[in-house]
Amino acid sequence: MNDELDLNTLPLFIATVEVGSFTAAADRLGCTKTKISLNIKALEKSLGIALFNRTTRQVTLTEAGQQLYQSCQPLLAKLGETLSDAGTSERTLSGTLRITAPVDHMALLLAPAAAAFGKLHSGLTIELRSGDKVSDMVREGIDLAIRMGWLKDSSLRAQKLGEFEQRVMASPGYLQKMGTPSHPRELKQHQWIEFTPLPSALTWTFEKADERVQVQMQSSFRVDNTSAMRSLIKNHAGLSVIATHLGENESDLVPLFNDWQLPRGGIYAVFPPGAFIPAKVRTFVDFYRHWLAQHTNTDTQ
Repeated sequence: MNDELDLNTLPLFIATVEVGSFTAAADRLGCTKTKISLNIKALEKSLGIALFNRTTRQVTLTEAGQQLYQSCQPLLAKLGETLSDAGTSERTLSGTLRITAPVDHMALLLAPAAAAFGKLHSGLTIELRSGDKVSDMVREGIDLAIRMGWLKDSSLRAQKLGEFEQRVMASPGYLQKMGTPSHPRELKQHQWIEFTPLPSALTWTFEKADERVQVQMQSSFRVDNTSAMRSLIKNHAGLSVIATHLGENESDLVPLFNDWQLPRGGIYAVFPPGAFIPAKVRTFVDFYRHWLAQHTNTDTQ
């Protein structure tokens, strides 16, 4: 190793890789763009290699830069987690924990769990942001995203917290007007509400004993959040799939095909890319996994 190499430049290098520009890295780390640029140049000089290809709009990794990132990022992430644990071993959790989740999940499950967690860690400020889409967690300062169903992006860092069953739901008024389908194949003739965040929102597979039926729907409505979907169902606009633990106790929703099984959905904890997971996040994830097992009919992993 070069004796002049400053290891403090490595976190700046990793942040630049993960957010794609010196400006965004500066925003993430709370410093100036000039500091990022000068430190990266110093690191390149010490190593004797170019780490980035620079343009006026962005920076991209060279092959040597990619190798350095792949080698250093896991080590620094583990070091960060170790230091985070050491820092909280003798004191309570503090700072701000920012969590995002779908609107319905937030209201019915996450908010009550956060309230219970907050009572155990009074020095921690908890900020809840509702939404069905996985946002740019780094830019928005999100520590944790709770997502349901199936994750479109396989590159996301996530932990599965549990699974839940799903049912086709309708309103009594819709069924009275349009009739109640007796078999999943009949759904082709019904109005369907497409939930666009799902990877295959119009294709559903139903199973019963040895029978397996795949149905291709035609959407009458498209929505990108669960609250709007539930409102459309309740206002007789059509049918759609809802997690049973979010809709089974509502008298204005009627579950269909109870003897058929749909694929089980997952509840996931999604973390920001690349960064280590702070103790406050890991502590809440462990708490929430057990809270879900105690307060819902989901199966924890």
